Amino acid sequence: MVHPVLHDYFRSSASYRVRIALNLKGVAYEPHPVSLVDGAQRSEAYRALNPQGFVPLLEIDGLKLAQSLAIFDYLDARDPDPPFGPKDPAGRAHVLALALTVACDIHPLNNLRVLKYLKGTLGQEQDAVHAWYRHWVAEGLDALEQLAAPQAGSFLYGNQLSMADICLAPQLYNARRFQVPLEPYPTLTRADANACRLQAFQDAHPDRHAPEETAP
Repeated sequence: MVHPVLHDYFRSSASYRVRIALNLKGVAYEPHPVSLVDGAQRSEAYRALNPQGFVPLLEIDGLKLAQSLAIFDYLDARDPDPPFGPKDPAGRAHVLALALTVACDIHPLNNLRVLKYLKGTLGQEQDAVHAWYRHWVAEGLDALEQLAAPQAGSFLYGNQLSMADICLAPQLYNARRFQVPLEPYPTLTRADANACRLQAFQDAHPDRHAPEETAP
């Protein structure tokens, strides 16, 4: 049997999301690390797979799937149990909005290629790069806390784990790495703590996928 292949980078938020999603669906896969630090994503061989040069890329069922939320959608249609969102239209739209707040509003401003451009091409000092990161993460989390709180429970949407929680955990992992204060976000940190107790989240954690030379 040919297992799916996941091209990813251990600290990539989007890759971390997809590892969680695959674990939740019980999909065994072969990891293919792509070092963003070394620029492997820009190689001719990798761009032949994904012209954007982004991770993750999931090869599954004869397909090459890019973009983490598109991968979620495919996995959910392929195997609906456990679901990544509620079935009712209003609930699903709400969960999708929460997930997109992370995936489209917070994360793109703060991924590695943006931070490297700020420091390298634009010549910003490291303190300025960190200030950029913390500003946009805090602004996004402020909004996400307010959006999620009215309907949150154990997770971001009541007591039902969803794609919103799958997006949240990697974002808060990186926020902690950059020392973003999380005390103002009790709804988010509660949902994150509950999600990260699950084996699927623990098995996807970057520490378990780090190259040997960077592993703690």
